[in-house]
Amino acid sequence: MASAYDNCIAWAERHMLSCPSKKLMHLDCPGCGLQRSTIALLKGDVQSSWHFYPPTLFIIATVVFLLLHLVFKFRHGAAAVKYLYIVAAIVIFINYIYKIFSNQLI
Repeated sequence: MASAYDNCIAWAERHMLSCPSKKLMHLDCPGCGLQRSTIALLKGDVQSSWHFYPPTLFIIATVVFLLLHLVFKFRHGAAAVKYLYIVAAIVIFINYIYKIFSNQLI
C-alpha cells in the first residue's frame, strides 16, 4: 500500500502545473508554492511545506472544517467557515506582501 501512495506522490511531482503568472510575467502569483507545499505535506514534511507556502495549512484546515460542517451541520458552522476563509485570505495576503518586501517574487 505504501508503494502505491509513493507512486501517487511521485506522479504528482512529475505532473505539477506551471503558474501562468510566472510563465507570462515572470512573477510569482499569490498561490505560487501551493503544489510543492501540498506534496511536501503529503510526504509528512511539515517544515518544508511551511517553507514552500505557509498558507497551505490554513487552506487545508478551512476545507476540512467546511467538509465536516457539510456533513454534521454544526450550529455556528457557517460563521466559522466564513471566519476561517477570512483568516486564510489574510495569511495568503501577508505571505505575498512578505514575498514582495523580501524580493522573493522572481
